[in-house]
Amino acid sequence: MIHSVWIAFFITLMIALVWLRLVDFIAHRGWITSALSRKIIHAGTGLIFVLCWLLFPDHPSSRFLASVIPLGISIQFALVGLGVIKDQASVDAMSRNGNRREILRGPLFYGIVFVALTLIFWKTNPIGLVALMMLCGGDGLADIIGSRVKSLTLPWSKKKSLVGSLAMFFGGWIFSFIVLAIFVTTGTFVGPLKVFILPITIISLIAALVESISIKDSDNLTVPAISILLGYFLF
Repeated sequence: MIHSVWIAFFITLMIALVWLRLVDFIAHRGWITSALSRKIIHAGTGLIFVLCWLLFPDHPSSRFLASVIPLGISIQFALVGLGVIKDQASVDAMSRNGNRREILRGPLFYGIVFVALTLIFWKTNPIGLVALMMLCGGDGLADIIGSRVKSLTLPWSKKKSLVGSLAMFFGGWIFSFIVLAIFVTTGTFVGPLKVFILPITIISLIAALVESISIKDSDNLTVPAISILLGYFLF
C-alpha cells in the first residue's frame, strides 16, 4: 500500500505544479491581470488539491505526504516573497501590484492553512474540507465577481460589495456541496448528502459575514477559522 501512497503523492504534485505554472505563464504573458490570476490560483489550487485526496489510500502516512505538497509550495512562496528565489512569473501571478512582498501575506497564509487542515482533518472529518472550500470557492469568487460587477456597498464595510458577499456565500456553498457530494459518492464520508445541506448553508452565511469585515489578506485566516469553529457544532 505504501507504493500507492507515493504514486498518489507524485500525481498530486505534478497536477499542482502544472496548474500553478500554467496560471503563472498566462499572467506573465499579460493575458489576464495579476489580480485575476491571484484569485484563479486561490480558487483552483485548493479545489484540485482536495480532490486529489481521493487518490491516497487509507494509510497513516497519506495525510503527511499529502501535506508536504502545500508545505513545499508555501516555502516556495516565502522564498519568492523574500527575494531568495527570483521568479517574476510567480510575482506577476500572485501579487496585486507586482510587489513580491505581497506573497508573504495572503498567498503564504493560504498555503499554511492548507497544510494545517490537511494534517488535522484529512479525510476523517468534513470540517476541514468545508473550511477549505469556503476559502477557495467563497473567498476566491468573492473578489473575482465583486470587483467586476457594480453593486451597492455593504453598510458596515464600504470596501465590500453586496455582489461580492453573495458570491462568497454561493461560491463557498457550491464548492462545499460539490466536493462533499464527490466524497460521499466515493464512500469517503457517510451520507446521505442532504444532512450536509443545513450545516454548509449556515457556515457559508457566517463565513461571508466574516469575510466582509476582515482586513485585507486576513480573510485567509479568519474565514477557515470561523468555518472550523462552526463545523464542530454543526457536523
